[in-house]
Amino acid sequence: MLTFRYYGPVEGRIIHIDRSQSDALRLTLDRVTLREVSPDRTPLRVRISLQGEQPWLSPAPGQVVILTASLAAPEGPVEPGGFDFRRMAFFDRLGAVGYTRTPVLLLEEAEATALPIDRLRRYLTEGMLQHMDGQAGAFAAGAMTGDRSAITEDTVQALRDSSLAHLLAISGMNMAFLTAFVFALFRYGLALVPYIALRVNTKKVAAVVALGVAAFYLVLSGANVATERAFIMIAVFLGAVLLDRRALTLRSVAVAGIILLLAKPESLMEPGFQMSFAATIALIVGFAALDGSIYRQRLPRWLMPVFTLVLSSVIGGFATAPYAAAHFNRFTDYGLLANVLTVPIMGAVIMPAGAVAALLAPLGLAWLPLWFMELGARWILFIAHWIAGLEGAVTAIPEPGHWVLPLLTLGAIWVILWRERVRWLGVLPVVVAFGLWTQAERPLLLVSGDGKLLGLEVSDGRALSVARGGGFAAESWLENDGDLADQARAAARDGFSGPRGERRFQIGTLEGVALTGKGALDKLAPACASGGLVVIAEVVEDAPDGCRLIDLATLRATGPLAVWPEEEGLRIVTTKNGERIWSGPARGYALPDLGPVTKALASDQ
Repeated sequence: MLTFRYYGPVEGRIIHIDRSQSDALRLTLDRVTLREVSPDRTPLRVRISLQGEQPWLSPAPGQVVILTASLAAPEGPVEPGGFDFRRMAFFDRLGAVGYTRTPVLLLEEAEATALPIDRLRRYLTEGMLQHMDGQAGAFAAGAMTGDRSAITEDTVQALRDSSLAHLLAISGMNMAFLTAFVFALFRYGLALVPYIALRVNTKKVAAVVALGVAAFYLVLSGANVATERAFIMIAVFLGAVLLDRRALTLRSVAVAGIILLLAKPESLMEPGFQMSFAATIALIVGFAALDGSIYRQRLPRWLMPVFTLVLSSVIGGFATAPYAAAHFNRFTDYGLLANVLTVPIMGAVIMPAGAVAALLAPLGLAWLPLWFMELGARWILFIAHWIAGLEGAVTAIPEPGHWVLPLLTLGAIWVILWRERVRWLGVLPVVVAFGLWTQAERPLLLVSGDGKLLGLEVSDGRALSVARGGGFAAESWLENDGDLADQARAAARDGFSGPRGERRFQIGTLEGVALTGKGALDKLAPACASGGLVVIAEVVEDAPDGCRLIDLATLRATGPLAVWPEEEGLRIVTTKNGERIWSGPARGYALPDLGPVTKALASDQ
């Protein structure tokens, strides 16, 4: 991790291209060189957002570029207990992030043997985009190759709000569709040749070919946790076919989980791991429980695909909804409808068309299946934007307490693994988990890591101290509150008063003031004289005696702060509560005592 802020020349090799939340093109570089920074202090990888157009640049993996950029270590959580981007960056070996407003210049073209998979992914993406226009082409390419650099933020947001983002994430469904198509293609294709069909077990030949395709697709897609889980399960499934054993069981899920946790134990805490395994386990258990009753009812054969589609969407959505709500603070009200209308197109059109296009590309006939793929992608994006635009498409969900997901998960596992009536004891922790979720309390006051943004809980939500600046923290705070308001609307709420550089607020009888901008230090002494809480976005060398002060030096040591009401006063909770391998050593700090306002606060509430 970079231990200081850096501005200057940056040289590195492009290894990944994507887009930021602001729709800016981002380059991830390795083999990084920074001016006057020794190699042992230089991050292995840096990620830089390109501010402004760069029409002369056609970035590609393997190219060596040079630019002038501002870099800093990845930020930690925006509040205590929040998502820790710095932790994720550490395990991704990403040591610095930043931006540039200057031209990015090509220093060297990619070597012939450099990053072959990344270059192949880029080559396939560009080839698909040449035959498919607009966001439909970008979506189809992203779903097939994992390269999402051409997908705009508007498209991504529509997919999220319609519960269709999983179609873009290369996970179990995408790999299952592709592998099933290849398996069926070779199984029944070889059966059409009598000489082969009578002498070779075409089922096992198809399994071997499908396994090879799945392995190639795993590498091509970038091998995220959900894709690795899907590949391991498919490998177990096809291995069972080769050994004439039953394939789809909870044992395959267990094997995938053990392998992933041994290789990447940190993935247990990631949303992709939790949602992927939750959906897979629920689908296996759900269909196993309903299989006999379905056949006893003797549903018509033509109705079975429709029934399977709807049931899989219901089961998968039900299983992943708590984890999606906990991590992303949202529930998509029309997600089932959106999935019913799009998943068949994904499985019957887009994934098969991609496989056929790869087979026909050497003959120059890839344009035909790609045309069908574009039609399917246009339909999916149409449904995504339509669903996302409906009133009430998204319901905001507040962040749960720390015990909610563990209790819910352990209760569900108990119900799945036990038999007879004792299994229903697992419902109790699930009910308790949802009960705790409904009683989750949010901090009364939040202070950003730079002291420039404060959020105070008021009667109609959280009021923010400024309408602009600190956008990521503001968005995260509101999302964790279960609040759909944007920063400007939250800043318009009652809670803060005074000019931008001297925002005043009140907690019970304790008056507070947030000082920012030029002249903040000059206003410190009068603010401290009032006896209230002072938050200043500057380093204070000599604070007035008795001042309840939180300055920038304190915030650098503590990280963002949360203030909670307690019986004996107000409790300040820090984000940096100890030394972590990804956050560095903890530094000493002193926090102000807010105890005397206990009774006034309790009476106000």
